[in-house]
Amino acid sequence: MSAAVAACGWLMIQPAPATGHAPIVSAAAVGSATSVPWGWVDFCQRYAGECGSGPLPAEDIRLDQKALADLKRIDIWVNAHVAPVTDMEHWGVEDRWDLPIDGRGDCEDYALFKRKILIQMGYPRQALLMTVVHDGADEGHAILTVKTDRGDFALDNLNDSVRPWTDTGYAFVKRQSQEDPNVWVKILPATMASAAGNPAM
Repeated sequence: MSAAVAACGWLMIQPAPATGHAPIVSAAAVGSATSVPWGWVDFCQRYAGECGSGPLPAEDIRLDQKALADLKRIDIWVNAHVAPVTDMEHWGVEDRWDLPIDGRGDCEDYALFKRKILIQMGYPRQALLMTVVHDGADEGHAILTVKTDRGDFALDNLNDSVRPWTDTGYAFVKRQSQEDPNVWVKILPATMASAAGNPAM
């Protein structure tokens, strides 16, 4: 995929029918401020416009049929149009957060791209939160948490379903504050989200 397509591809995505109903799920409880991932700090040094808007009041997405359809469409589109590659293979370093402008990336790059597209579509950045989790093997992973009036949902490069955060099988560690993207907060309680419960969408 060319850099132009990777950078501007969301402009070519056709609208999808607004179908389906979101279940009401829980919102993750957050605690005190915690360490900011180095990958985010480094990303912000290279993409200041993605990080420098300053604090804003918290805002959730109203998860009506159109918003749900948009989330599903962008999740599937990005997952299909970015080829998975490790940071070591891609950049020769252990950890680098970036937009996948060359059509390749790892978990946080998928999440950053989904975040960017949804913000460009008019969704509030306060509701689109980069999130660090641990998978079942206790490996670090990054997803995008979407804060809605019906609870918290996960957009994940390893799954094309828009899932309630409690239905991912991940242990949630920390994420961006809704008010300030450069402040990260602990996610409480630090327990493994159940693989059972609300159906994926």
